[in-house]
Amino acid sequence: MVQAQRGGTASTSAVVDAIRAAGTISRVGLTSVTGLTGATVSTVVRRLIDDGLVVEIGRAESTGGKPRVLLELEPTARYAAGVHLDHASITCTVTDLTGTPVAISTRPGPGTEHPAAVLEAVAAEVDRLVDEAGVDRERLLGVGVVAPGPLTSSGGMHRTPPSMRPWTDYPITLELGRLTGLPVLLENDATASAVGEYWSGGTDSEGSFAVLYMGTGLGAGLVLDGVAYRGSSGNAGEIGHTTLDLDGPLCWCGTRGCVEALAGPAAVVAEVRTSPGLARQLGIAQADGAPSGELGAPADAGRTDDPATVDDSVVTAFAAVAAAASAGHPEARRILDRSARYVAAAALNTVNLLDVRMLVLSGASLAAAGDVYLPVVRDLLSAALFARGDHPVDVRLSRTAASAPAVGGAALVLQSHLVPTLAPPAQPRPSAPLSEISTLST
Repeated sequence: MVQAQRGGTASTSAVVDAIRAAGTISRVGLTSVTGLTGATVSTVVRRLIDDGLVVEIGRAESTGGKPRVLLELEPTARYAAGVHLDHASITCTVTDLTGTPVAISTRPGPGTEHPAAVLEAVAAEVDRLVDEAGVDRERLLGVGVVAPGPLTSSGGMHRTPPSMRPWTDYPITLELGRLTGLPVLLENDATASAVGEYWSGGTDSEGSFAVLYMGTGLGAGLVLDGVAYRGSSGNAGEIGHTTLDLDGPLCWCGTRGCVEALAGPAAVVAEVRTSPGLARQLGIAQADGAPSGELGAPADAGRTDDPATVDDSVVTAFAAVAAAASAGHPEARRILDRSARYVAAAALNTVNLLDVRMLVLSGASLAAAGDVYLPVVRDLLSAALFARGDHPVDVRLSRTAASAPAVGGAALVLQSHLVPTLAPPAQPRPSAPLSEISTLST
C-alpha cells in the first residue's frame, strides 16, 4: 500500500493542491501561489517528481527570459475507489489522481438485502473495476463510501431514511475495510459531491462554495477555503431538513415543513401519484399507500410515512417527470416549477448564510431536471440575494451530477492522502482539536 507523504507535510500539501488547482503550473508560479520560498518549492517538487506524483510536461512560451518548465500531476500515480450507497442505486467507481473515473458501474439499490450481503457485493465490484481498469493495486489508496446522513462517529448511518432502516448504526467502514483490505472513509452524499467538485476542478479556482445536492433526498455540501465544513458531528449542510412551513407535511426526520418533505424528489413523485391519469401518462406506477395531497400541502395529522418508502424507484420516477416536463407536458412542468421554487428558497438561505460566490447543483435528480431548476435558482439569487449589490453568484450544474457522490468519495480519499492539511478527520469526532489532521495509512 502506498503511504502518505510524511516529510514537510504542510509545504508538500500546499504544492500538491496548487498544482491540482492550476492543472499546469511552473515552479515560479507555485512560489507565487503558495507563498513558499523558491528553494522550498524546488525541494518539494523534486521529491514529488521522484515519487512519481508530478511530471514535467515541457516549457511555457518565453516571455523574454528562459522558458519555464511546466508541471502537472501524474494521473496514473495514484488511484482511489468511491462507492455511493443509496436506496435507489449503488454506484462504484475507480478514479485516477485527478479525480477522473477510469471505471464506473451502477446497480440497483440495496432493497431488502442485509447490509452484510450488500457490502460483500460492493467489495467484489470494487475489485472487478480495479481489474477492469488495469490499476496497479499498490497505487490504490483506499475507498470512500458515501451514504445519506446523519452519520455516526463509529463509521455508519444514524436516523436513516425509512427505506434504509436496516443500515442504522451498521459498521460500514469497519466491515468494508475488512472485506477489501483497504482504508475506508465514510462521508455524506452532499459533502462528498462538494469535495469531488473541488478536487476535479469543477469549481475552477473558487475555493469557497456550496453544492446543492438532490438525489433521493436534498442536502448541501460546504467547502470554505478549500476545506469541507462538516460541523461538530459531521452533519452540516442538511438544508433538506430546514423548515419552510411550520404547518407543512410531516417529514421522516420528525419535523414539519422540511424542504425535502415539501419539494424533494419523493414529494414530486407523490404529487404525480395523486392523479392516476397523470401517473399513467408519465409511466409512473401507482403504489399502494401513496400519500395524497398537493405538493407542499399539509399532511394529515399524525402521518409518519415517507414517500420514499412507496418503492425503490423515486429517482427513476422523478426522472420520468423531468423528461415529460422538458418535452412540454404542462402538468409535469407545473409540479417541477413549484418544487424548484422551494429548492431555490433553500439555496438562497444557504448562500445568504455563507456569503459564497458559487453554488453548484448536483445529484442524480438535478442531472435529470437541471434545465428546470437551474434557471429558477439563478433568477432568485440574482433578485433576492442579500449581498447582490456586492457580488454575483455563479450558479452552475455539475459536469458529473449523476455520479458526483461516488466520484466525491474517491476524491475524499485522494485529498486525505495527498493534501492532509486540507483534509478533515477520517471520521466525525466531537470536540476534535483544530490542529488535528488525519492521513490514510495501512
